[in-house]
Amino acid sequence: MIPILDLTKQYEQIQAEVEKTVLEVLKSGQYICGKHNKALQEEFAQFCGCKRAVALNSGTDALHLALRALNIGAGDEVITTAFTFVATTEAIGIVGATPIFADIDSNTFNLDWREIESKITPRTKAIIPVHLYGQPANMPKIMEIAKKHNLYVIEDCCQAIGAEINGQKVGTFGDIGCFSFFPTKNLGAFGDGGMVTTNSDALADRILSLRNHGSAVRYYHDEIGVNSRLDEVQAAILRVKFPYINEWNAKRKENAYRYNDLLKDVKDVVCPRELEGTKCIYHQYTIEVPNRDAVQKYLQEHGVGAMLYYPVPLHLQKVHKNLGGKLGDLPVTEEKTTRVMSLPMFPEITEEQQRTVVNTLVEALEACKAGV
Repeated sequence: MIPILDLTKQYEQIQAEVEKTVLEVLKSGQYICGKHNKALQEEFAQFCGCKRAVALNSGTDALHLALRALNIGAGDEVITTAFTFVATTEAIGIVGATPIFADIDSNTFNLDWREIESKITPRTKAIIPVHLYGQPANMPKIMEIAKKHNLYVIEDCCQAIGAEINGQKVGTFGDIGCFSFFPTKNLGAFGDGGMVTTNSDALADRILSLRNHGSAVRYYHDEIGVNSRLDEVQAAILRVKFPYINEWNAKRKENAYRYNDLLKDVKDVVCPRELEGTKCIYHQYTIEVPNRDAVQKYLQEHGVGAMLYYPVPLHLQKVHKNLGGKLGDLPVTEEKTTRVMSLPMFPEITEEQQRTVVNTLVEALEACKAGV
């Protein structure tokens, strides 16, 4: 079996350092908000090129607390994409706001900036673009619209650490950037974890308070907050892994370009496309194919761990039934969610494994075309 992701190979590379560092944390007796937590925040802000970063216990909480920090709540609307993981709109719902869905760009699968203005109403307070699969959304255009209409922008960078537009890291264009350290991410913890980035001290300080029960000073509580502190063990593990992120992202890009080359003559496959001036970090290598469900089933049955992210767009999910979304509302989104499929992608995948994936994919396409 060639899995969609193999984390054991990565662990072999860093095992000794991780185990040494974790044991040091265990012996220290400092398990919450210790030196590793503080250092990780500083290192992350420096890496992204922003003023502040605040560590949290998940990417979902990053989105949730970003909305809270911007005072977005009941009666407000937030424009976003329906082609994303549910956490994006879950966070909107948690604060009592309403997600308003705009269609996606057919080339990148990200929020189409040309669809945003028609969705703006007097209740619109923010836009949440998602940098899906590690491909940056068109932030220059989105920021132009946001400034024109005086809207906040929260970047969902949960799949895109290190992605860039014209040399600028994602997570630094909008008011707040939100990142996830879920184990499958390009920079993953050994459990849940998240981070927000911002150039505003006021927003960073508000999120610091919100993550700690609404308290800036111990036992003095200014508002209802949550418990969203990143634990010290996870912070320490992330600091061990962080120096490798550029290397791992570069290997993913190298592997993506090899897939591109191997698939260039397979006419039924549409490979990922990068916008000019962008740096995609290939959290997933996602292609478009006809007969997608049958092709994916064939691959799975023949040892290739192809995955479907995300087969049902959010405007058609039960969780958002109250919004009245229906088939035909977002034609590009609806088409792409029946065609896209992600192939195995991780820094350590071998050329031999990639050739096996492609050969099996060609077999799958032929078998499905023949009705086998």
